[in-house]
Amino acid sequence: MRLATTLLATILALSAAPVSAQSIAEMAGQMIVVGFAGDSVDSKGVAAARQQIADGTIGGVMFLKTNVASQSAVTAMNDAFRKAAPQGLPPFITLDQEGGLVERLDSSAGFKEIPNAETIAAEYTPEQSRAVYERLAEGVRAWGFNVNFAPVVDLAVNPDNQVIAKYGRAYGKTADMVAAYAGEVIAAHHDAGLLTSLKHFPGHGSSTADSHEGFVDITKTWKPAELDPYRALIANGYEDFVMIGHLIDTEIDPSGLPSSLSEPWITGVLRGQLGFTGVVITDDLEMGAIRDHFDLKETVTRAVRAGVDVLLFSNTAKPRASLGEEVRAILVAEAEADPDFKAKIEASYKRIVALKARIGAEQP
Repeated sequence: MRLATTLLATILALSAAPVSAQSIAEMAGQMIVVGFAGDSVDSKGVAAARQQIADGTIGGVMFLKTNVASQSAVTAMNDAFRKAAPQGLPPFITLDQEGGLVERLDSSAGFKEIPNAETIAAEYTPEQSRAVYERLAEGVRAWGFNVNFAPVVDLAVNPDNQVIAKYGRAYGKTADMVAAYAGEVIAAHHDAGLLTSLKHFPGHGSSTADSHEGFVDITKTWKPAELDPYRALIANGYEDFVMIGHLIDTEIDPSGLPSSLSEPWITGVLRGQLGFTGVVITDDLEMGAIRDHFDLKETVTRAVRAGVDVLLFSNTAKPRASLGEEVRAILVAEAEADPDFKAKIEASYKRIVALKARIGAEQP
């Protein structure tokens, strides 16, 4: 990958960490990405999010379709978010723009859509798909985003899957095929100065339920081959985000915790076995698999102890502008009570700063 971070670049990024971000509260804020209310720069929810970025309360925002009225409105909001950020800490401005039905920008708002992964794989070779994803990435960049939560690297092994196969979100059944197309997605986004995210670790393609609705147990369906796309891409230097799904496998983690809160999965498998050194982000922590079983404090503290770097909240379950502040308060209180927890925040902050240093310098 052309823009894979070298060891030297990482060291330089860490050494250039903003002097202002030395308190544990400022470090903790960078670990939070939240959804917000409003679809114009004058919206109260946008103003609140902008102020929290400026204060270091949150490290980024997540767009949903409800935030998208037009290109001019979106670019104005994103410009305001960028300008509000402390120097050296650009906000993660994120969205899901896979193609097909999973997209936040569509033709109704003036965005040129692309097909889903299944269709792309049927109509193009991996090499031919590069042009499609270059157009997608340039469009995402032109609208002011710097993180696209793509590509999906789940394997289409269960044709009745409610989350992946149903929407044609997988490139195929084999790891080689999936990794080949995913590599083109990543390269196209890197060339546009954007960050990407592999998802949904450790593999949602064999599941028989939807984690939006509740617990998803993959103990009897998941196969180690579902890790192979991650293994191949990480071995090739991938260091952006890996998004952790809310999936339970009691053979890997006998506690029965979902993978997003599981140390065996994140620290043991993703970091240890696969050697991932980039930033670990959760899938939306307001999905039913989490919010129906854990309160906010338990969710936040378990995720960080498991090895999560960035906590993602869509802010749709009980929408409120104060959510980021609530999450940061939990992180700070836990850090003050537990030196080991504080050390995890410090380690996550270093990884986040290194990743933010790679955001394309020339944003529209």
